[in-house]
Amino acid sequence: MRDTRRDERIAFSLLLMATILVVTPVALILGMVLFRGIPALTLEFIFTLPRDGMRAGGIFPAIVGTIYLTLGTAVFSIPLGILAAIYLNEYAGKNWLTRTIEIAIINLAGVPSIVYGLFGLGLFVTFLGFGASILAGSLTLAIMTLPVIITATREALSSVPNSFREVSFSLGATRWQTVRHVVLPNAVPGILTGTILGLSRAAGETAPILFTVAAFYLPRLPQSVYDQAMALPYHIYVLSTQVPNVSYKIQYGTVLVLVGMVFILNIIASVIRAQFRKKKTW
Repeated sequence: MRDTRRDERIAFSLLLMATILVVTPVALILGMVLFRGIPALTLEFIFTLPRDGMRAGGIFPAIVGTIYLTLGTAVFSIPLGILAAIYLNEYAGKNWLTRTIEIAIINLAGVPSIVYGLFGLGLFVTFLGFGASILAGSLTLAIMTLPVIITATREALSSVPNSFREVSFSLGATRWQTVRHVVLPNAVPGILTGTILGLSRAAGETAPILFTVAAFYLPRLPQSVYDQAMALPYHIYVLSTQVPNVSYKIQYGTVLVLVGMVFILNIIASVIRAQFRKKKTW
């Protein structure tokens, strides 16, 4: 007879080792970023314009540019992604066309970000004439984020029990009323998770904005959606590879600001998600 307790201990040990192997590098990276970046975090560094080719001054335009791009991505991708997921999950029939669309969405989620950047350059910057601008960068990031939002939203909608829908239909509700008042409220936590994951990825991408919006040194704030803008991911890349004699504190301080912005985004989503989960009765 097999020793089930021994097998359980072995499985637990393997899982613990895997967890340690995953968490340790992340903790070391965050610790190094904090240790080297905190000395650079001053009010001048965060809230002033850059000077002397980014060797002095602050990164405020890069922070503002990243916020604009993230908001623009959210405006274009969230409504479209959620509506597409609702149609595919609640309205579309199970046929070859929907299966093809599902496979295409899954494949698009794995496309390298540099490909999206080249697509944005050809379509938004050149063909539609938006030029290198916040609008072109936001649209490019939105297209890159859509597969993640659609997939996560579909999973969240699918997790709502069908009995909820059947009860709603039996009371005379239409399909849209059922989706709006029954399915969506119960799927919000999952939808939020996918949305924040997509936006967090967009906020940290370099390749798509490299071709469509980003500028390294712009000592001013953008005035419209047709202006170029600084952005933290591209800023970090150029600081680390192309600008000589830059203090490592500036590099790590910029990284820390970007990580902090993503962390705050996830904290806000976690709080909202927790509030919706409290209302669940299943």
